[in-house]
Amino acid sequence: MRPGMVSRYPSTAQGRGLRYTIEIRRRPEGAPPFRNEEVKITRTGTPISVEALETFVREKLEADNVPGLSVAIVKADRVVWKRGFGFAELATPSPATPATSYLWFSMTKIATATAVMRLAEGGKLDLDAPADEYYPGFKVVSQPAPVSVRYLLNHSSGLANPVPIRWVYPAAGPVPERRAFVERLLGKHRRLKFAPGGRASYSNLGYLVLGEVVSEVSGTSYEEYLRDEIFSTLGMDRTGFAYQEPAVDEAATGYQPLWRPLTPIFSAALPRGIVGPRQGRYVAFRPFYVKGPAYGGLVGGVDEAAQFVRLHLNGGEVDGTRLLSTESAAEMRRITPRGGKREFGLGWFRSHEAAKRRPAFVEHLGGGAGFWNVMRLYPEESLGVVMMGNTTSYDHESILDAILRVEWA
Repeated sequence: MRPGMVSRYPSTAQGRGLRYTIEIRRRPEGAPPFRNEEVKITRTGTPISVEALETFVREKLEADNVPGLSVAIVKADRVVWKRGFGFAELATPSPATPATSYLWFSMTKIATATAVMRLAEGGKLDLDAPADEYYPGFKVVSQPAPVSVRYLLNHSSGLANPVPIRWVYPAAGPVPERRAFVERLLGKHRRLKFAPGGRASYSNLGYLVLGEVVSEVSGTSYEEYLRDEIFSTLGMDRTGFAYQEPAVDEAATGYQPLWRPLTPIFSAALPRGIVGPRQGRYVAFRPFYVKGPAYGGLVGGVDEAAQFVRLHLNGGEVDGTRLLSTESAAEMRRITPRGGKREFGLGWFRSHEAAKRRPAFVEHLGGGAGFWNVMRLYPEESLGVVMMGNTTSYDHESILDAILRVEWA
């Protein structure tokens, strides 16, 4: 198919009274290799069936060269659909399933924000108190006005957002000391980019500070607090900050589409032991973890991540157990526009452009070396989705659009 050409063909599946068309548009020469074809589902205002959705996802992944994808969908208080597509690992190969573990990356921030809100509800911290009252190490940052815990949650602290390209380490290697890593970064970024509480600008560093706040206030490590107070309560026994044992056949391998001559340069840009062998058009990543767990360190599958979707879609309660008040869950979703490309709540966000879209949603994305994920809530529809894939980028929006076309019951 020549660049710029469009192919349209009817899918083998049909929706409820709908014949829909899969459209594949060949991108111009020179486009990134993993986005050389654009696939979208024709919109007609008519619902589609689950079978049609599955066909679309399979065809979409094939067109976009996505190795594997796992998806879970929540309607009201139930997981109504969960599936794996493609492969968690290409060399074997092993299929992707809802239980396949992926690195969450920044989707972890929803867990961090949930922990902070839970501590606030328990009277252990005040969202509007200066963060350095709870974590003295934050005093190294020059603050023309105090940076509150709330400002860290909604990215209005003014903290820098240093590029996290080397914030990873091999899973088999020594574990870096968490607090030393955070304090070293704060020492390098002592000056705020703007006065706290005015503008908003995404900051991984802000959530690393929140992790230290959680540790100080709870009297235990950040990781232990989340495990004992949140994951255990939600039944998320296979989600944590390390791969489960044995996990070789349950964990997704991350893949980066890369032109072969660039492989040595790419390997040199990351810490030793992260980049693995080539697998066709991809470079594979060896198992690794993220430094600073509070901003992006979780590991787990969509089957358990759906518990977080249920929690936040249902006002802080799952299966009769309440982790957050209805008011706190709603406050986390409440967006305050402050200018910029993104608009933030407390943990959740959406793009400025998405504010005009219907149905309205809030979300958190998570992506890095070899993985791309999204957790999205459509509160007006009582619908939530969590999606994880094992390549650095793919067109998740088209899949979410197709999911919205199904009449989930």
